Amino acid sequence: MGVRKYFLWIITVLIGLALLFSAYMSPNPESIAQANMSGSEKNPAGSNSVISVEIPAAAPSGILASGNVEAGGIEAGETETEKDLELTIYEQGIALVKERREINLENGVTQVKYTDIASRIDPGSVIIKDPENKDTVLLEQNYEYDLLSSSNLLEKYLGREVNVTDRNGETYTGILLSHTGNSVVLETEAKKVVVLEAFSKIELVDSSGLSIKPALIWQIYSPVSGTRKLMISYLTSGISWKAAYVLMSNAENTEADLRGWVNIDNRAGMTFENAVLKLVSGQINRVSQPATLRTEEKAVAGEAASQTPFSEEALFEYHLYTLENPATLKNNQAKQISLMSADSVPIEKKLIYDSSRNEKVLAYLTLKNSNESGLGMPLPAGVIRVYSADSSRGLQFLGEDRIKHTPEAGELRVAVGSAFDLTAKRNESNYQRISDKVERVTYQIELNNSKSEAQEVTVVEHLFGQWEILESSDKYEKIDASTIEFRVMVPAKGTKLVSYTVERRF
Repeated sequence: MGVRKYFLWIITVLIGLALLFSAYMSPNPESIAQANMSGSEKNPAGSNSVISVEIPAAAPSGILASGNVEAGGIEAGETETEKDLELTIYEQGIALVKERREINLENGVTQVKYTDIASRIDPGSVIIKDPENKDTVLLEQNYEYDLLSSSNLLEKYLGREVNVTDRNGETYTGILLSHTGNSVVLETEAKKVVVLEAFSKIELVDSSGLSIKPALIWQIYSPVSGTRKLMISYLTSGISWKAAYVLMSNAENTEADLRGWVNIDNRAGMTFENAVLKLVSGQINRVSQPATLRTEEKAVAGEAASQTPFSEEALFEYHLYTLENPATLKNNQAKQISLMSADSVPIEKKLIYDSSRNEKVLAYLTLKNSNESGLGMPLPAGVIRVYSADSSRGLQFLGEDRIKHTPEAGELRVAVGSAFDLTAKRNESNYQRISDKVERVTYQIELNNSKSEAQEVTVVEHLFGQWEILESSDKYEKIDASTIEFRVMVPAKGTKLVSYTVERRF
């Protein structure tokens, strides 16, 4: 029995050692990444355990685009590259880019070069998801953004062999030691240092490792091999949008046609082809970013506006507008797209005197943002320009105003300009200090009308603290806790005096 127990003990130990050895040899992302990193240190030329994949600029869906896959010197054939692109643009000058791209991933770590990206990308915002395998992991990312120019190209070739031809046609070959302006310093094969103050041509012997456009270099771990459609998203600056409106009133100022437009300005350093466009209206919170040193070109092109409307939905505390059909945004392009359109919207002209805003009587056009008016859609803030028909039914420009975000069922009030034939003057006619915390004040507003017809004017007054109207010359309406309005008729060629006494407690 003692011998049997001894052999059973030995067998148990051997099984345990086998299990430990199996667990130790099982691959995991961290051990693979460490192995590849240590292998790279020992073999600068590269390790055969890392697969290198370059994702080419994605072609439109259904078109073949070739890509090279290197795995220990073995090349793979062509694969189909599909790109589904979605662009969500915010009013603060940023955009969220989302797309799908097909790439080949090997079992282990694959090096992927991801190009065709916005030059103003925020590398820290990159998200990669593999819908088919949640164990696919992005281990490392490098952003190559130092693009080619004559200066930084020579900077990259410091310590490397170049051929320089001077203006006399003589060619020098050597190691580039330094460069300044139109002069270079070379070390020849004979170990001589040559200074060339002027040259006509430089030939770069080895052009490997140069980037002609921004690229992200990834180390991606995948537990299995195969072609995968990765979901990739990132934030980029340089894209903004704003709303603009045109209000065309009839001669009687009783009805108007309203047109809304979205103006998109793309300076992100990339063209977005056939993208699903979404716009977010609302103030998002962002951490302050340091100013960029990148110089951007001005928008150089406008494009004919599309008549395709947007659909609207709520998104958190914002509003999201989605263009029904895909659109193309070219780099350095300003694009206008139709947001909404409504005809024969009922409007009302109002003459308003608000001394806190303007010393003059202003003319407003107001309308309800409701379904009954042919609207009923949350309208983003923007500039609205007003036109009116004259006696010959031609349109004339009346003025413009900046409107705030207007919710559904809200009132749109547009300040067109000042009333030419109406003047107003406000003064404090009496003041009494009742106590340290109570005062009594009388105000007078004088309205003068030089027209040959009476005009209705709304007088807006703002009150603060705890207040009470003790007496007034006309009826008033309390709009909110600090605002009252008088609606009065100013006689033709006459004057109207509005007065009230208010007691305020502090």
